[in-house]
Amino acid sequence: MGVPCVRVPREDGESTRSRLAAADLVDDGYDITAADGSLYVPVTDPAAVPDDLDVVEFDPPVREGQTMPADELGFDPSYERIGDVVIVDEDDNERAREIADAIAASDLPVRTVLNRASKVKGEQRVREWDVLVGESTEVVHREYGCEFALDLAEVYFSPRLATERHRVVEQVIEGERAFDMFAGVGPFVVPFAKRGATCVGTDINETAIEYLRANAERNGVADRVTGICGDVREVADDYEGWADRLVMNLPHSADEFLDTAVRLAGSECVLHYYDIQHEDDPFGPGERAIRAAAEPTYDVTVETRHIVRSYAPHEHNVVLDVRLTE
Repeated sequence: MGVPCVRVPREDGESTRSRLAAADLVDDGYDITAADGSLYVPVTDPAAVPDDLDVVEFDPPVREGQTMPADELGFDPSYERIGDVVIVDEDDNERAREIADAIAASDLPVRTVLNRASKVKGEQRVREWDVLVGESTEVVHREYGCEFALDLAEVYFSPRLATERHRVVEQVIEGERAFDMFAGVGPFVVPFAKRGATCVGTDINETAIEYLRANAERNGVADRVTGICGDVREVADDYEGWADRLVMNLPHSADEFLDTAVRLAGSECVLHYYDIQHEDDPFGPGERAIRAAAEPTYDVTVETRHIVRSYAPHEHNVVLDVRLTE
């Protein structure tokens, strides 16, 4: 069975490795290998690799002296790494325990192994976990030069959206005013602030906002980040007409907050609107909802229609980058 690897020309190898390492995507259980004029960089999560990079299956050698979970199990288990925490998703408790023990016995830099015990649920979008190895569900996640402390049992966070977040971050211009309406622990506002933006993030989850403020401190941007615990609809009066950039990453119900987004928008504002829709019309419902909320006060220009990832059979998680011009 091949290992997912990014294949690049040798001359692009170091820059690509650095880029993947910044996103915490390099699989350090295997050697980076040169073959046929290309370099193969093993990756932990092929779905999170930027779209401009080529992911292929390759058979790189296991890093010398490195014991991997498969050595113990006799098969390659499926798992996800966030910092020094490994997440498995197994319905069979005995199989989950077997995999966890093998991961703990390997040379992977792991402190905790968790098994998903529920789906994301509730207004605060958290899930339950079975702690199979270790004690704590708290972790430090590194992403494109930023560090985010968080507790997986207390807040919503998806490392698989790292590439999408970075795509948006790269659009930010120094001096902008950016507002994340559902900010979580700050994976948008903290890197926005590192690019020189003044940022506000709101969330109804008090623990998430505590982490957001701590993460702003951790990354040296606390002077440019304001974290507010509460419903963004109740905060909007204080920031009416303020935002040059708005993030709406609440895919199942962002349309319910579009009137508030329009109130927050300045005379010209870029809106990043996340949605989940059927593959037959992934972008239409969101675009129609934005136009209904913003026109005729704003001219609405859709600049990007992008499928972020598959969400469920025949459903996509999508984003619309929309420019609102008064």
